[in-house]
Amino acid sequence: MKKLSLRITKVADQDLDDLYTEGFTTWGEAQADRYYDGLLERFERICEHPKMYPAVDDIREGYRRSVYEKHAIYYVVEGEAVEIRAVVKYQDVGSRL
Repeated sequence: MKKLSLRITKVADQDLDDLYTEGFTTWGEAQADRYYDGLLERFERICEHPKMYPAVDDIREGYRRSVYEKHAIYYVVEGEAVEIRAVVKYQDVGSRL
């Protein structure tokens, strides 16, 4: 399968900003950078193998989920693209989706 392109919604982009700020405040710049870079690497892997991660239709129809450390990445596959819809703390899923 061909690698799909990546789109990030405004909501997911804000999630990334928030988690980086929280990580920076709590753990410092170096750790926040490592964690953020790890998320971006996971986005790339999702684009390479979008069906590798499970569908979560019980949460929201058409969504898939990839867990990265303490965060769940929710995305959909639309044509030739992966769209990241939300990046949330794993325990906060119910309140966000």
